[in-house]
Amino acid sequence: MWVQILCGLVIYKICKKLFYDDDVLDVETSDSNAIFSVAARLEKLYKGKAYVGLRIPDPDTGSRQNIDIVLITKGEAVVMSVKNLSGFVTVNADGSWVCEAVGRHRSAVHPDPVAEAKKQASILESYLEQRGVALPEGYLSYKVIIPNPKFRVINASYFPPEVISYDQWMLMKSENKSMLSGWIKGAFRGGKKEMQESIHQQLNFILSTAPIWDRLEVKGNKYVLGEFLEFKGKQEDIQALRYIKRSKVSRLVVQKTSMFGLAPSRLQVLYSSRDYRSEGAASEWNEVTVRSSTEVLFQPANSTKVRKFKLSSVTSMSLSA
Repeated sequence: MWVQILCGLVIYKICKKLFYDDDVLDVETSDSNAIFSVAARLEKLYKGKAYVGLRIPDPDTGSRQNIDIVLITKGEAVVMSVKNLSGFVTVNADGSWVCEAVGRHRSAVHPDPVAEAKKQASILESYLEQRGVALPEGYLSYKVIIPNPKFRVINASYFPPEVISYDQWMLMKSENKSMLSGWIKGAFRGGKKEMQESIHQQLNFILSTAPIWDRLEVKGNKYVLGEFLEFKGKQEDIQALRYIKRSKVSRLVVQKTSMFGLAPSRLQVLYSSRDYRSEGAASEWNEVTVRSSTEVLFQPANSTKVRKFKLSSVTSMSLSA
């Protein structure tokens, strides 16, 4: 009996080592996953639409400004900067944050997050004007959200009101939005309903067609924002996947089949063709079958390192136009 148990443990460890992608473990505490979690909760709390991973063109620098979340509600738009920081944090006189990890004798300095969020809001407002939407004064605001429970503040009084601490974030409830009174101000309380509806519709259309990061969803509802590069694997599998390019495909879904609880040797990949005639909507779904050992090369946002994800650990991938 003991021999059977030991053999079972050995087989389990071998299978886990072979078939479980170590990158999935990294995603559990990634900034991308924190952003998606915050966006989902904001939509639930405020019955609005949260646009995640925007890359708004900045005419002053000729580059793109990354924006974590833009929340659109009836009467207001809010730029959300999500700081998934942990450790003890102090605020310098120039507004920068010094974060010291617990149990480590080293610290990291982060540029003023509030100033960064303010700049993002300014660039977004300019982008919206270029696309024909001039927002009324006070319609667009910005906030910095701290969703990490391991975040500790040395002196909370140094934080400006634009910062939503972890404790404040946890106190927010749909039945008691007054916990953070004045956050969602309702800039159009006295405005005309027709104008409010018009701006609301225009914002949703523009942001739904704005440049975004590619996004990878892996096991356990975990996400990675960044840029899809290519597939790696056997030549025949790469040939089968040759059609999956951002110019032609908007989204793919990986379906797995297994036998006796073991990892599948083949995977079905469904992908939707991009239809530019209907605002980027998918026109049809196609299917290819490839080996589970095929890999996805993906470069996470704000990282210079290219990561490899086994296709067997991937749930879906969305590609920006």
